[in-house]
Amino acid sequence: MPVKSAGFQLEHPGIILWEEYLQPREITQTRFSRDIDISFTRANELLNGKRGFTPDTALRVAKYLGMSAEFWMNWQGAYDLQRTEKAKRGEYKKIPVAG
Repeated sequence: MPVKSAGFQLEHPGIILWEEYLQPREITQTRFSRDIDISFTRANELLNGKRGFTPDTALRVAKYLGMSAEFWMNWQGAYDLQRTEKAKRGEYKKIPVAG
C-alpha cells in the first residue's frame, strides 16, 4: 500500500501496474486487455494514468496477478486524495474546525 509523506508525489496506480508488474513479465497492453476481458482503450487509459481503478478493474487485476483488489483500490484512493488535496488546498484552508 502506498505511504503518504510530505513532498512525496504518488504515482498513478495504473502506471505502477504497467511498469512494475506487466512490463517485467513482457505482457503487452493487448494481451493484458484480452486476458482480463476489458477493452484495449480501457486498458491503455488505465496503464497510462488517464483512467482510475474501479472496483471491477481492481478485482480483475487482482485475480490476474494473484494479489488483493484492496491493494489497487487503496493505492487509487491515496492517489486521488493527494491530487484533490493539492488542487483544492486553498478551499480546504477556509473550512473551520467544528467545535
